[in-house]
Amino acid sequence: MEKINYRQTKLTCYFTNVVMSSVFSLPPLLFATFREMYGISYTLLGSLILINFCTQLGIDLIFSFFSRYFNIHKTIRLMPLITASGLFVYALFPMLFPRHAYMGLVLGTFIFSAAAGLGEVLISPTIAALPSDTPDKDMSFLHSLYGYGVVGVVVVSTLFLRFVGKEYWMYLTFFWAALPVVASVLLMRSPLPDMDMGQSGKGSADSSKHRTRGLLLCMLCIFFGACAENTMSNWISVYAEKALQIPKVWGDILGMSLFAILLALTRSAYAKFGKNIFKVLTISMCGAAACYVAVAFSPNAALSLLACVALGICTAMLWPGTLIFMEEKMPAAGVAAYALMAAGGDFGASVAPQMMGIVVDNISLTEWAESLGNALSLTPEQVGFKAGMLVAAVFPVFGVLLLAYMKKFFKEKNPLAPAR
Repeated sequence: MEKINYRQTKLTCYFTNVVMSSVFSLPPLLFATFREMYGISYTLLGSLILINFCTQLGIDLIFSFFSRYFNIHKTIRLMPLITASGLFVYALFPMLFPRHAYMGLVLGTFIFSAAAGLGEVLISPTIAALPSDTPDKDMSFLHSLYGYGVVGVVVVSTLFLRFVGKEYWMYLTFFWAALPVVASVLLMRSPLPDMDMGQSGKGSADSSKHRTRGLLLCMLCIFFGACAENTMSNWISVYAEKALQIPKVWGDILGMSLFAILLALTRSAYAKFGKNIFKVLTISMCGAAACYVAVAFSPNAALSLLACVALGICTAMLWPGTLIFMEEKMPAAGVAAYALMAAGGDFGASVAPQMMGIVVDNISLTEWAESLGNALSLTPEQVGFKAGMLVAAVFPVFGVLLLAYMKKFFKEKNPLAPAR
Protein backbone atom coordinates (compact mmCIF):
# COMPACT_ATOMS: atom_id res chain seq x y z
CA MET A 1 0.00 0.00 0.00
CA GLU A 2 1.42 3.37 -1.05
CA LYS A 3 2.31 5.67 1.83
CA ILE A 4 0.42 8.98 1.72
CA ASN A 5 2.54 12.12 1.65
CA TYR A 6 0.98 14.62 4.03
CA ARG A 7 3.50 17.44 3.48
CA GLN A 8 1.02 19.46 1.39
CA THR A 9 -1.65 18.86 4.03
CA LYS A 10 0.57 20.21 6.78
CA LEU A 11 1.52 23.30 4.77
CA THR A 12 -2.13 23.91 3.87
CA CYS A 13 -3.16 23.70 7.53
CA TYR A 14 -0.44 26.21 8.35
CA PHE A 15 -1.69 28.57 5.63
CA THR A 16 -5.30 28.16 6.79
CA ASN A 17 -4.31 29.10 10.33
CA VAL A 18 -2.60 32.25 9.03
CA VAL A 19 -5.71 33.16 7.01
CA MET A 20 -8.04 32.63 9.98
CA SER A 21 -6.13 35.29 11.92
CA SER A 22 -8.10 37.95 10.05
CA VAL A 23 -11.22 36.86 11.90
CA PHE A 24 -9.64 37.70 15.24
CA SER A 25 -7.40 40.66 14.47
CA LEU A 26 -9.39 42.75 11.98
CA PRO A 27 -12.49 43.68 14.07
CA PRO A 28 -10.52 45.26 16.97
CA LEU A 29 -8.68 47.46 14.46
CA LEU A 30 -12.04 48.79 13.32
CA PHE A 31 -13.56 49.43 16.76
CA ALA A 32 -12.55 53.10 16.88
CA THR A 33 -13.87 53.54 13.32
CA PHE A 34 -17.21 51.95 14.24
CA ARG A 35 -17.50 54.23 17.27
CA GLU A 36 -16.82 57.34 15.16
CA MET A 37 -18.92 56.39 12.11
CA TYR A 38 -21.86 54.64 13.77
CA GLY A 39 -21.74 55.82 17.42
CA ILE A 40 -21.41 52.30 18.83
CA SER A 41 -20.55 52.19 22.55
CA TYR A 42 -17.60 50.31 24.06
CA THR A 43 -20.03 47.90 25.70
CA LEU A 44 -21.59 47.02 22.34
CA LEU A 45 -18.14 46.73 20.76
CA GLY A 46 -17.18 44.38 23.57
CA SER A 47 -20.40 42.48 22.83
CA LEU A 48 -19.09 41.76 19.31
CA ILE A 49 -16.13 40.01 20.93
CA LEU A 50 -18.56 38.17 23.20
CA ILE A 51 -20.65 37.05 20.22
CA ASN A 52 -17.48 35.99 18.42
CA PHE A 53 -16.25 33.69 21.13
CA CYS A 54 -19.64 32.52 22.39
CA THR A 55 -20.43 31.35 18.86
CA GLN A 56 -17.11 29.53 18.77
CA LEU A 57 -17.91 28.10 22.18
CA GLY A 58 -21.21 26.74 20.86
CA ILE A 59 -19.42 25.08 17.93
CA ASP A 60 -16.85 23.63 20.32
CA LEU A 61 -19.56 22.10 22.52
CA ILE A 62 -21.43 20.69 19.54
CA PHE A 63 -18.28 18.94 18.37
CA SER A 64 -17.50 17.80 21.91
CA PHE A 65 -20.69 15.74 22.07
CA PHE A 66 -21.74 15.13 18.46
CA SER A 67 -18.49 15.02 16.47
CA ARG A 68 -19.19 11.48 15.26
CA TYR A 69 -22.19 12.74 13.27
CA PHE A 70 -20.10 15.11 11.14
CA ASN A 71 -18.19 14.42 7.95
CA ILE A 72 -14.96 15.87 9.33
CA HIS A 73 -13.10 16.08 6.03
CA LYS A 74 -15.91 17.99 4.28
CA THR A 75 -16.28 20.28 7.27
CA ILE A 76 -12.58 21.15 7.24
CA ARG A 77 -12.66 21.95 3.54
CA LEU A 78 -15.79 24.13 3.72
CA MET A 79 -14.70 25.99 6.87
CA PRO A 80 -12.73 28.77 5.06
CA LEU A 81 -15.68 29.45 2.72
CA ILE A 82 -17.89 30.10 5.76
CA THR A 83 -15.23 32.52 6.99
CA ALA A 84 -15.29 34.38 3.68
CA SER A 85 -19.08 34.65 3.65
CA GLY A 86 -19.09 36.03 7.22
CA LEU A 87 -16.54 38.72 6.40
CA PHE A 88 -18.51 39.62 3.28
CA VAL A 89 -21.73 40.13 5.29
CA TYR A 90 -19.75 42.05 7.96
CA ALA A 91 -18.68 44.61 5.36
CA LEU A 92 -21.66 44.69 2.99
CA PHE A 93 -24.53 45.16 5.48
CA PRO A 94 -23.24 48.42 7.06
CA MET A 95 -22.45 49.74 3.59
CA LEU A 96 -26.03 49.14 2.40
CA PHE A 97 -27.81 49.91 5.68
CA PRO A 98 -25.61 52.34 7.67
CA ARG A 99 -28.42 53.15 10.12
CA HIS A 100 -28.52 49.48 11.10
CA ALA A 101 -24.79 48.89 10.89
CA TYR A 102 -24.54 47.14 14.24
CA MET A 103 -27.05 44.49 13.16
CA GLY A 104 -24.86 43.68 10.16
CA LEU A 105 -21.74 43.53 12.33
CA VAL A 106 -23.51 41.08 14.65
CA LEU A 107 -24.68 38.86 11.76
CA GLY A 108 -21.28 38.84 10.06
CA THR A 109 -19.55 38.17 13.37
CA PHE A 110 -21.83 35.21 14.04
CA ILE A 111 -21.08 33.63 10.64
CA PHE A 112 -17.29 34.00 10.61
CA SER A 113 -17.12 33.07 14.29
CA ALA A 114 -18.80 29.75 13.52
CA ALA A 115 -16.04 29.09 11.00
CA ALA A 116 -13.40 30.16 13.51
CA GLY A 117 -14.83 27.68 15.99
CA LEU A 118 -14.55 24.92 13.40
CA GLY A 119 -10.96 25.95 12.75
CA GLU A 120 -10.00 25.71 16.41
CA VAL A 121 -11.67 22.33 16.78
CA LEU A 122 -10.32 20.75 13.60
CA ILE A 123 -6.97 22.26 12.55
CA SER A 124 -5.07 21.37 15.74
CA PRO A 125 -6.18 17.70 15.81
CA THR A 126 -5.45 17.48 12.06
CA ILE A 127 -1.86 18.51 12.72
CA ALA A 128 -1.74 16.16 15.73
CA ALA A 129 -2.97 13.26 13.53
CA LEU A 130 -0.26 13.75 10.87
CA PRO A 131 2.78 11.46 11.15
CA SER A 132 5.60 13.41 12.83
CA ASP A 133 8.67 12.88 15.02
CA THR A 134 8.07 16.21 16.81
CA PRO A 135 4.29 16.63 17.27
CA ASP A 136 4.66 19.15 20.13
CA LYS A 137 6.88 21.40 18.02
CA ASP A 138 4.48 21.12 15.06
CA MET A 139 1.63 22.25 17.32
CA SER A 140 3.61 25.22 18.62
CA PHE A 141 4.62 26.23 15.09
CA LEU A 142 0.99 25.99 13.93
CA HIS A 143 -0.08 28.45 16.62
CA SER A 144 2.91 30.71 15.97
CA LEU A 145 1.68 31.23 12.41
CA TYR A 146 -1.50 32.74 13.78
CA GLY A 147 0.65 35.47 15.32
CA TYR A 148 2.42 36.16 12.04
CA GLY A 149 -0.96 36.35 10.33
CA VAL A 150 -2.09 38.92 12.87
CA VAL A 151 0.99 41.02 12.11
CA GLY A 152 0.17 40.96 8.40
CA VAL A 153 -3.45 41.92 9.01
CA VAL A 154 -2.48 44.71 11.41
CA VAL A 155 0.18 46.29 9.19
CA VAL A 156 -1.80 46.12 5.94
CA SER A 157 -5.06 47.21 7.58
CA THR A 158 -3.49 50.05 9.56
CA LEU A 159 -1.76 51.47 6.49
CA PHE A 160 -4.96 51.12 4.47
CA LEU A 161 -7.06 52.95 7.07
CA ARG A 162 -4.41 55.65 7.41
CA PHE A 163 -3.74 56.40 3.74
CA VAL A 164 -6.94 55.28 1.97
CA GLY A 165 -9.37 56.33 4.69
CA LYS A 166 -11.39 54.87 7.55
CA GLU A 167 -14.63 55.40 5.64
CA TYR A 168 -13.51 52.71 3.16
CA TRP A 169 -12.99 50.01 5.80
CA MET A 170 -15.51 47.71 4.09
CA TYR A 171 -13.28 47.31 1.01
CA LEU A 172 -10.44 46.27 3.27
CA THR A 173 -12.71 43.60 4.73
CA PHE A 174 -13.60 42.35 1.23
CA PHE A 175 -9.88 41.92 0.55
CA TRP A 176 -9.36 39.78 3.66
CA ALA A 177 -12.46 37.74 2.75
CA ALA A 178 -10.76 36.58 -0.47
CA LEU A 179 -7.91 34.71 1.25
CA PRO A 180 -10.06 32.03 2.94
CA VAL A 181 -11.38 31.09 -0.50
CA VAL A 182 -7.81 30.23 -1.51
CA ALA A 183 -7.40 28.18 1.67
CA SER A 184 -10.55 26.22 0.89
CA VAL A 185 -9.31 25.36 -2.61
CA LEU A 186 -5.98 24.14 -1.18
CA LEU A 187 -7.75 22.00 1.41
CA MET A 188 -9.89 20.40 -1.27
CA ARG A 189 -6.70 19.37 -3.08
CA SER A 190 -4.94 17.96 0.02
CA PRO A 191 -5.28 14.48 1.57
CA LEU A 192 -6.60 14.58 5.13
CA PRO A 193 -5.78 12.02 7.84
CA ASP A 194 -8.32 9.94 9.71
CA MET A 195 -9.04 11.29 13.18
CA ASP A 196 -10.54 9.77 16.30
CA MET A 197 -13.94 11.40 16.79
CA GLY A 198 -14.24 10.44 20.44
CA GLN A 199 -11.92 10.35 23.40
CA SER A 200 -9.40 7.57 23.28
CA GLY A 201 -7.69 5.87 26.12
CA LYS A 202 -10.67 3.94 27.48
CA GLY A 203 -9.88 1.76 30.45
CA SER A 204 -11.06 1.19 33.97
CA ALA A 205 -13.67 3.42 35.57
CA ASP A 206 -10.98 4.86 37.86
CA SER A 207 -8.71 5.64 34.93
CA SER A 208 -11.59 7.25 33.01
CA LYS A 209 -12.47 9.39 36.04
CA HIS A 210 -8.89 10.61 36.34
CA ARG A 211 -8.71 11.39 32.62
CA THR A 212 -11.94 13.38 32.80
CA ARG A 213 -10.71 15.29 35.83
CA GLY A 214 -7.39 15.98 34.16
CA LEU A 215 -9.13 17.22 31.00
CA LEU A 216 -11.33 19.57 33.05
CA LEU A 217 -8.24 20.99 34.76
CA CYS A 218 -6.65 21.61 31.36
CA MET A 219 -9.87 23.28 30.18
CA LEU A 220 -9.77 25.62 33.18
CA CYS A 221 -6.10 26.36 32.52
CA ILE A 222 -6.75 27.27 28.88
CA PHE A 223 -9.69 29.41 30.06
CA PHE A 224 -7.41 31.58 32.22
CA GLY A 225 -4.79 31.66 29.47
CA ALA A 226 -7.33 32.80 26.88
CA CYS A 227 -8.57 35.51 29.26
CA ALA A 228 -5.02 36.81 29.68
CA GLU A 229 -4.20 36.75 25.94
CA ASN A 230 -7.44 37.96 24.41
CA THR A 231 -8.17 40.87 26.72
CA MET A 232 -5.02 42.56 25.50
CA SER A 233 -5.13 41.36 21.88
CA ASN A 234 -8.69 42.67 21.47
CA TRP A 235 -8.25 45.99 23.29
CA ILE A 236 -4.64 47.04 22.73
CA SER A 237 -5.52 49.06 19.60
CA VAL A 238 -8.24 51.10 21.30
CA TYR A 239 -6.28 51.30 24.57
CA ALA A 240 -3.22 52.77 22.85
CA GLU A 241 -5.34 55.34 21.01
CA LYS A 242 -7.83 56.35 23.71
CA ALA A 243 -6.00 55.70 27.00
CA LEU A 244 -2.39 56.41 26.00
CA GLN A 245 -3.24 59.13 23.45
CA ILE A 246 -1.02 57.53 20.82
CA PRO A 247 -2.00 58.19 17.16
CA LYS A 248 -3.89 55.17 15.80
CA VAL A 249 -1.40 54.29 13.08
CA TRP A 250 1.47 54.15 15.57
CA GLY A 251 -0.63 52.57 18.29
CA ASP A 252 -1.58 49.72 15.96
CA ILE A 253 1.90 49.19 14.53
CA LEU A 254 3.86 49.66 17.77
CA GLY A 255 1.16 48.13 19.94
CA MET A 256 -0.98 45.45 18.34
CA SER A 257 1.56 44.53 15.68
CA LEU A 258 4.48 44.16 18.11
CA PHE A 259 2.23 42.20 20.48
CA ALA A 260 1.48 39.75 17.67
CA ILE A 261 5.12 39.58 16.52
CA LEU A 262 6.35 38.73 20.01
CA LEU A 263 3.55 36.21 20.42
CA ALA A 264 4.51 34.53 17.15
CA LEU A 265 8.26 34.61 17.79
CA THR A 266 7.79 33.11 21.26
CA ARG A 267 5.77 30.24 19.83
CA SER A 268 8.34 29.75 17.06
CA ALA A 269 11.13 29.69 19.65
CA TYR A 270 9.33 26.99 21.62
CA ALA A 271 8.78 25.03 18.38
CA LYS A 272 12.55 25.00 17.84
CA PHE A 273 14.03 24.93 21.35
CA GLY A 274 11.16 24.40 23.78
CA LYS A 275 10.85 21.84 26.57
CA ASN A 276 9.24 21.50 30.01
CA ILE A 277 5.92 22.99 28.96
CA PHE A 278 4.52 23.03 32.52
CA LYS A 279 7.32 25.32 33.69
CA VAL A 280 6.73 27.54 30.66
CA LEU A 281 3.02 27.80 31.53
CA THR A 282 3.74 28.77 35.14
CA ILE A 283 6.28 31.46 34.23
CA SER A 284 3.94 32.79 31.54
CA MET A 285 1.00 33.17 33.93
CA CYS A 286 3.19 35.01 36.46
CA GLY A 287 4.57 37.31 33.76
CA ALA A 288 1.09 38.07 32.40
CA ALA A 289 -0.18 39.09 35.84
CA ALA A 290 2.82 41.37 36.37
CA CYS A 291 2.37 43.01 32.95
CA TYR A 292 -1.31 43.80 33.52
CA VAL A 293 -0.50 45.38 36.88
CA ALA A 294 2.24 47.42 35.20
CA VAL A 295 -0.17 48.60 32.49
CA ALA A 296 -2.71 49.65 35.10
CA PHE A 297 -0.33 51.60 37.35
CA SER A 298 2.34 52.96 35.01
CA PRO A 299 2.13 56.78 34.81
CA ASN A 300 4.15 56.83 31.60
CA ALA A 301 2.51 56.07 28.24
CA ALA A 302 5.66 54.49 26.76
CA LEU A 303 6.14 52.16 29.73
CA SER A 304 2.47 51.25 29.71
CA LEU A 305 2.62 50.41 25.99
CA LEU A 306 5.80 48.39 26.60
CA ALA A 307 3.97 46.32 29.23
CA CYS A 308 1.08 45.81 26.78
CA VAL A 309 3.49 44.55 24.13
CA ALA A 310 5.37 42.33 26.62
CA LEU A 311 2.12 40.46 27.18
CA GLY A 312 2.68 39.02 23.70
CA ILE A 313 5.62 37.06 25.14
CA CYS A 314 3.92 36.17 28.40
CA THR A 315 0.67 34.90 26.89
CA ALA A 316 2.10 33.27 23.75
CA MET A 317 2.26 29.70 25.07
CA LEU A 318 -0.78 29.74 27.35
CA TRP A 319 -3.21 28.40 24.72
CA PRO A 320 -0.99 26.09 22.59
CA GLY A 321 1.06 25.14 25.66
CA THR A 322 -2.02 23.80 27.42
CA LEU A 323 -2.83 21.72 24.31
CA ILE A 324 0.73 20.37 24.30
CA PHE A 325 0.49 19.56 28.01
CA MET A 326 -2.86 17.80 27.51
CA GLU A 327 -1.41 15.68 24.68
CA GLU A 328 1.53 14.73 26.89
CA LYS A 329 -0.71 13.56 29.72
CA MET A 330 -3.52 12.15 27.57
CA PRO A 331 -1.96 10.88 24.31
CA ALA A 332 -4.29 10.59 21.29
CA ALA A 333 -7.04 12.43 23.12
CA GLY A 334 -9.26 12.71 20.04
CA VAL A 335 -11.29 15.48 18.39
CA ALA A 336 -13.79 15.60 21.27
CA ALA A 337 -11.05 16.45 23.77
CA TYR A 338 -9.67 19.18 21.49
CA ALA A 339 -13.21 20.53 21.12
CA LEU A 340 -13.60 20.71 24.90
CA MET A 341 -10.27 22.50 25.18
CA ALA A 342 -11.34 24.97 22.48
CA ALA A 343 -14.57 25.49 24.42
CA GLY A 344 -12.61 26.43 27.54
CA GLY A 345 -10.42 28.80 25.56
CA ASP A 346 -13.30 30.43 23.72
CA PHE A 347 -15.25 30.91 26.93
CA GLY A 348 -12.28 32.78 28.40
CA ALA A 349 -11.77 34.75 25.20
CA SER A 350 -15.41 35.85 25.29
CA VAL A 351 -15.80 36.66 28.99
CA ALA A 352 -12.63 38.67 29.60
CA PRO A 353 -12.76 41.19 26.67
CA GLN A 354 -16.48 41.78 27.30
CA MET A 355 -15.75 42.40 30.98
CA MET A 356 -13.11 44.91 29.91
CA GLY A 357 -15.65 46.88 27.87
CA ILE A 358 -18.17 46.88 30.72
CA VAL A 359 -15.57 48.05 33.25
CA VAL A 360 -14.37 50.89 30.99
CA ASP A 361 -17.89 52.14 30.24
CA ASN A 362 -19.09 51.98 33.86
CA ILE A 363 -15.98 53.25 35.65
CA SER A 364 -15.49 56.18 33.26
CA LEU A 365 -18.98 57.51 34.12
CA THR A 366 -18.40 57.63 37.88
CA GLU A 367 -17.55 60.71 39.92
CA TRP A 368 -14.69 58.71 41.41
CA ALA A 369 -13.09 58.35 37.96
CA GLU A 370 -13.48 62.07 37.31
CA SER A 371 -11.93 63.09 40.64
CA LEU A 372 -9.10 60.56 40.34
CA GLY A 373 -8.51 61.63 36.76
CA ASN A 374 -8.24 65.27 37.79
CA ALA A 375 -5.69 64.32 40.46
CA LEU A 376 -3.61 62.28 38.00
CA SER A 377 -4.17 64.47 34.91
CA LEU A 378 -6.17 61.70 33.23
CA THR A 379 -9.58 61.69 31.58
CA PRO A 380 -12.35 59.54 33.14
CA GLU A 381 -12.07 57.26 30.09
CA GLN A 382 -8.37 56.73 30.75
CA VAL A 383 -9.12 55.87 34.38
CA GLY A 384 -11.72 53.37 33.16
CA PHE A 385 -9.22 51.69 30.86
CA LYS A 386 -6.62 51.39 33.63
CA ALA A 387 -9.24 49.90 35.97
CA GLY A 388 -10.12 47.39 33.27
CA MET A 389 -6.48 46.35 32.91
CA LEU A 390 -6.22 45.84 36.67
CA VAL A 391 -9.29 43.61 36.62
CA ALA A 392 -7.74 41.61 33.76
CA ALA A 393 -4.73 40.81 36.01
CA VAL A 394 -7.00 38.60 38.13
CA PHE A 395 -7.20 35.90 35.45
CA PRO A 396 -3.49 34.98 35.22
CA VAL A 397 -3.28 35.17 39.04
CA PHE A 398 -5.96 32.48 39.22
CA GLY A 399 -4.03 30.64 36.51
CA VAL A 400 -0.93 30.50 38.72
CA LEU A 401 -2.98 29.04 41.59
CA LEU A 402 -4.56 26.47 39.27
CA LEU A 403 -1.17 25.38 37.91
CA ALA A 404 0.06 24.83 41.47
CA TYR A 405 -2.86 22.45 42.01
CA MET A 406 -2.33 20.75 38.64
CA LYS A 407 1.31 20.08 39.53
CA LYS A 408 0.15 18.14 42.56
CA PHE A 409 -2.59 16.33 40.64
CA PHE A 410 -0.33 15.15 37.81
CA LYS A 411 2.29 13.90 40.26
CA GLU A 412 -0.07 11.10 41.26
CA LYS A 413 0.85 7.63 40.06
CA ASN A 414 0.37 7.91 36.31
CA PRO A 415 -3.35 8.65 36.66
CA LEU A 416 -3.95 9.49 33.04
CA ALA A 417 -1.89 6.82 31.35
CA PRO A 418 -3.79 5.47 28.36
CA ALA A 419 -4.96 1.88 28.52
CA ARG A 420 -2.84 -0.63 26.66
